[in-house]
Formats: sequence, C-alpha cells, structure tokens
Amino acid sequence: MSTQIPTRPGRARGAAATAPSAPPRRIGFRQTLGRWDVKISPYLYISPFFIVFAITGLFPLLYTGFVSVHEWDLLGGQGDFVGLENFTTVLDQAFFWKALRNTISIFLLSSVPQVLMALMLAALLHANLRARTFWRMGVLLPYVVAPVAVTLVFSKMFADDSGMINAILGQVGMDPIAWHSDPFWSHVAIASMVNFRWTGYNTLIFLAAMQAIPQDLYEAAVIDGASRIRQFFSVTIPMVRPTIIFVVITSTIGGLQIYDEPRMFDNFGQGGNDRQWLTVTLYLYELGWRNTNLGRAAAVAWLLFLVIVIFAIGNYLITRRIAAEPTLRTTRGAKRVAGRSAR
Repeated sequence: MSTQIPTRPGRARGAAATAPSAPPRRIGFRQTLGRWDVKISPYLYISPFFIVFAITGLFPLLYTGFVSVHEWDLLGGQGDFVGLENFTTVLDQAFFWKALRNTISIFLLSSVPQVLMALMLAALLHANLRARTFWRMGVLLPYVVAPVAVTLVFSKMFADDSGMINAILGQVGMDPIAWHSDPFWSHVAIASMVNFRWTGYNTLIFLAAMQAIPQDLYEAAVIDGASRIRQFFSVTIPMVRPTIIFVVITSTIGGLQIYDEPRMFDNFGQGGNDRQWLTVTLYLYELGWRNTNLGRAAAVAWLLFLVIVIFAIGNYLITRRIAAEPTLRTTRGAKRVAGRSAR
C-alpha cells in the first residue's frame, strides 16, 4: 500500500513559477515577406507616377530655373551666371505685362463660363433623358478634335471681312465686329475656342461626380418639398464640391498656359499687330526661339509658374470656403428629413 504525500499549494505554485518559459516562436520567411509586402506594395504601386513626374516634370522645372539665372543663347549655349538679372529685365518689359493682362483676360473669359456650362450640361445629362449615351458621347467629341483644327475653323468663322459670325450679324442688322483688331473681342473669340474644346470634358467629370451622389439625399429633399432647381443648388452643388475644386484648378492651370488658340488665330502667330492677344506663352516662345534668348525665356516660364500657383491656391481657397457651409447645411437637413420620414 502506497502512501501519497500531499503537496503544498504554495510550493506547487512556486515550482510552476520557476518553470522555464517556452522559447519564442520564430517568424518564418514567408510571414516576414508578407508583412513587408503589406507595408511596401502601396508605395511600389504609386511609384511609377512619381518617377515619370520626376523625369518629365520636376527635372525640367528645376533645369529651367538653372537656365533662368544664366546667360543662355539658343545657339551659343550656356553663358555667365547673372543671378536675377533675367527676371528684372523681363519685369521691366512692357510686352510681358501686356501678355500677362491678355492671358488673365482670356483665362477669365474661358474658365468661368466653361465651368458654369459644364455644370448645367452635366445636370441635364444626369436627368432621365432618352439616348443618354449618345448625348454623353456628343459632348465629348469636341475634345477629340485636334486643337489646331478647331483653331483654324474658328479663325475662319471669326474673320473680320468674310467670317460667318459677321455675316450672321449683318443679316440681323448689326454692325460687324473687329475680331482681330479689337482687344476685347479677340479675347472673346479665343476664349470661345477654348470653351468649345474643354466644356464637354469637364461635363463628363461633373457627370461622374453627380452619379456618385446618394439618392437618399434627393429623396429626402423631395419629401421636404424641394423643387428641381432647389435640389440642384442645395444638394448637387454642395455634394460635387471636391470635383468643382478639381475642375477649377485644372482649368486655371490650362487657361494660363494657353498657346495653340492664340498662336493659330492669324497667319503670323505673333499675337496681333498691336499684340492685342499676345499671351505669356507666346511671349516666351518669341524670346526663346525668335530672339534666341533662352535665359529670359526661362525667367518668363518661372514667372508664369508662380502666377499659376498663386491663382490655383486662390481658387482653391475661395471655392472651398464658398461650398463648405452649404454642404454642412444640406447634410444636416437631409438627415433631419430622413429621420422624420422614418418615424
């Protein structure tokens, strides 16, 4: 008969406490590779864009800045370091300020109506129309046409003596317009070319944003008694605010860099006899390739870059501030109406 010796609880606990712990589990190579894949793969997916941008965008921008602080001839190449002399020389030129005024004028006459027309066309295409695919493709067709072809056709339409526009004005008893000699009307003609080509493109961008709006907001607005116009201004516009900001910024960048339309508006490509539609890009082309002064042309390019940055930041801040409050009010109102209808 065996005798069982009782074990003290305290001693057992002490023995368990002093028992050696299990060795740490080793992480396999596949698990390590999987962790690194989760961390690094997103950066690898977006890296091609930044690599291409660094080669085709950032490097030319920095190299242009290097050229702008040197005497640089198109044929002779790099000269002496001159610092900011090219910038001060350009800023003292009356042609630069005239080109800047013309560029801003054409930009305002093209970008503002373009965004407004694109919003209205997108709202119409978003409605229940027959053959919606046909109409959506139709608004994009002008964007497919080459800019040079559009400019050649419009330049003939806006001809001073034998243009179609002046012929139509004469038929209704109005005096012909000097599209090429008058500064304002030449800007209107060039802006109409830009609007014809880019309005459809921006329309499809707005249309894609409108299709992503939840239908619950429209249903809540209908329950609240809002009309179609009220829904457009109180639901649609605030909900597409990020898209509006994007379109405004891209239109600003493209509008201030306009070149094809004023270059092909006449047969000489110099911005008119009195430089009445000379733009900054045309002035840059004249300095660099006609006067062979790449240093001053690079200075003009950097000044234009700074102007674009200032306008883009200003448009972003203004657009964001205007649309922020309506978005908040619309969201709160829609939630209240949805809550009442659920009860």
